Amino acid sequence: MSGQPVVAEKGPKAIQVEAGKTYDWCTCRKSTNQPFCNGPHKGTSITPMAWPAEETKTVSFRECKHTGRASLCNGSHSNFLSADAPSVSRLSSGAGLR
Repeated sequence: MSGQPVVAEKGPKAIQVEAGKTYDWCTCRKSTNQPFCNGPHKGTSITPMAWPAEETKTVSFRECKHTGRASLCNGSHSNFLSADAPSVSRLSSGAGLR
């Protein structure tokens, strides 16, 4: 895997999380279920980042991969974001959820 960030999306993905649940945020950048892990890191030393939801609310997970290892968006994508609007979805399949 390259040392350079792979952009999954140019902006954050807003997702409704549930209090008390832990979400596995993808750090290998190869998941087809961004921003959550669905296992493509297996066989490497890379592991997903556990993100525990402290309350039920909508949070913006980063997909630009330009914020270091932090899972939540900090606006770094604005440096290269065009007129595209951030993507918004709800976690419905349970993938990436512990």
